[in-house]
Amino acid sequence: MRFVQGDSPLFFFLSKTAGPVLLPTNFMIGLGLIGLVLLATRFKAAGRRLMAASILLLAVCAYSPLGGLLLSPLERRFPAWEGSGSAPDGIIVLGGQVDPDLSADHGRPVVSGRGGRIIAAAELARRYPKARVVLAGGSSSLVQSAEREADHSVALLENLGVARERIVVERNSRNTYENAAFSRAQVQPQPGERWLLVTSAYHMPRAVGLFRQAGFPVEAYPVDWRVGETMFSIDDVSAARLGQIDIAAREWIGLVAYRLAGRTRELLPGPNVGNPK
Repeated sequence: MRFVQGDSPLFFFLSKTAGPVLLPTNFMIGLGLIGLVLLATRFKAAGRRLMAASILLLAVCAYSPLGGLLLSPLERRFPAWEGSGSAPDGIIVLGGQVDPDLSADHGRPVVSGRGGRIIAAAELARRYPKARVVLAGGSSSLVQSAEREADHSVALLENLGVARERIVVERNSRNTYENAAFSRAQVQPQPGERWLLVTSAYHMPRAVGLFRQAGFPVEAYPVDWRVGETMFSIDDVSAARLGQIDIAAREWIGLVAYRLAGRTRELLPGPNVGNPK
């Protein structure tokens, strides 16, 4: 693979430090902790207000459909892939479906909450036996470890019946920006080829925008939807709604950051927006 420059150290550092701080759940808990500390100072009145605000915001996020409302436009941006036309030449599966450190600890692939990605990859591989399957994903941690997610995903995909010789391993990328750049350099897609991009539905707008900017035209194959027609159900647990809030916030922050950095052409890429000419 020819040398391809990865993400800038500053951008990657900020995404792994400032990004988590800005997630709503962390931010709201942080407010409460600051308020608790202030109770022991002469600013105890401000501390009480911060603690009250923290509890109120957590309650609103946990017991309202706010998370679903924020996720819905992301997940609905790209429809489910219909499979019409010629067979795809390749299938790109973005990382996130396997926890590399837990997999190393237990000696076998440990699937995360985004396992629909690898399941879809296996289904597509069986449906299109001539298509290459690209597993994109290294280590997304700020402190890099020797474990790479793609290495463990290979074993899982083989266990699901995909022959090793069909699998292309891209094990150096740390985020979606590098997924796009490194995958393109490794597989070198040719004009007229048809490539599917498999990732979670909420992540698809940002992922497609970055692949387009990297000069790698892809077709969206969304999986792992988190919301449906019903945004609010009494059966939903508050922790799940807080998770939705954080997932949505991460994506919206990422979309804004990448657009401001010039790494995508549009704030919210869509099926017919920003395609390379």
